[in-house]
Amino acid sequence: MNRVFTVFSLIFFSFVLAFSSACSNNPTKSTAEKRQVIIDMRNQVLGDLYKLKPDVRAQVNRAEGYAVFSNANINLIFASVGGGHGVVHDNKSGKNTYMKMGEAGIGLGLGVKDFRAVFVFHSRDALTQFVEKGWAFGVNADAAAKASEKGAAVGGEATFDNITVYQLTESGLALQATVKGTKFWQDSELN
Repeated sequence: MNRVFTVFSLIFFSFVLAFSSACSNNPTKSTAEKRQVIIDMRNQVLGDLYKLKPDVRAQVNRAEGYAVFSNANINLIFASVGGGHGVVHDNKSGKNTYMKMGEAGIGLGLGVKDFRAVFVFHSRDALTQFVEKGWAFGVNADAAAKASEKGAAVGGEATFDNITVYQLTESGLALQATVKGTKFWQDSELN
């Protein structure tokens, strides 16, 4: 059983890396243009979050830093895979660190979901750990139904290890209950 899970994990993690690369690498754009696309996404997501929860603006400004990621997730009955990109901003130094993300999970699910995540780092150690090590692991159970400006999304807010995470669903239709492993890593091309 352990061997089957290991093979399953390797196959899906490989798929996630390929999916993540395909979503974020556009060979026709320069490095500066790719960075700008991520910064524009960050600004849009923060604006949307501040409209929904105005008090988060003060929380982000007081924090050591924050990160914003765009992620596409596919759930196929017993498996969940996804990938995306984002940026971590250090409020103290003003430095941006561009990152990629990939995730794989097992559990029940069906559908496709495009969502955004905002991480608010309340300690220097939490920010440093995220940028340097980047691992996150969790259990995910949610429902989302949204297309363009129509539909509804059940997202969430969670706080752990001096990090608050907000999730906003951009579009898609998904129902899932999965155990996922998520890896965040620095984008060597954009840093």
